[in-house]
Amino acid sequence: MAFQAVPTKGNLMNTKKSLALAKMGYELMDKKRNILIREMMMLIDKANEIQSKIDDTYAEAYFALQTANIMHGYCSEISKTIPVEDSLTLDYRSVMGVEIPIVKMETPDKKKLHFGLNSTSTALDNAYRKFTEVKIMTAELAEIENSVYRLADSIKKTQKRANALKNIMIPKFEETVKFISDALDEKDREEFSRMKVIKKQKA
Repeated sequence: MAFQAVPTKGNLMNTKKSLALAKMGYELMDKKRNILIREMMMLIDKANEIQSKIDDTYAEAYFALQTANIMHGYCSEISKTIPVEDSLTLDYRSVMGVEIPIVKMETPDKKKLHFGLNSTSTALDNAYRKFTEVKIMTAELAEIENSVYRLADSIKKTQKRANALKNIMIPKFEETVKFISDALDEKDREEFSRMKVIKKQKA
């Protein structure tokens, strides 16, 4: 608090430096928050777009699978020929100090099928391709949703720190600067009056 500060020129200089640093810190926090919000909004728009594509592709995939089931019977045996997905890799990139995941998946050759062509139909081929598209888009959506969560968490923390600087630290330093400045001004006036009296007495 201001009343606890000893009104000296040294304390005034130190408090002014602290005030300048607090203001600079607030500006940086505010810029960081704005950049993170912009990044998050872009990702949210992208997530909505991908989710819409996933919904449409799922509908097409299930329709193709239903058609294949009608033509071939229940396709459980054929489904066992599809290999387990193990090409998923995870990396990270940094956005203003926030670690954002990068999910990568090998894009399979759409022409390459894992089941015999003589015992299947184009409906099953189409179902396989559509579910493969859904798998790739789901990995991309997972990356975006996780990124949005991390960005939102960082924005919340950044906002909290910015508010602490703006509403607590900066007013505290400004009050302390004013207190010390007023005290030093009062001291200078007293010194001036005292010197004036001494000078008058000498005269």
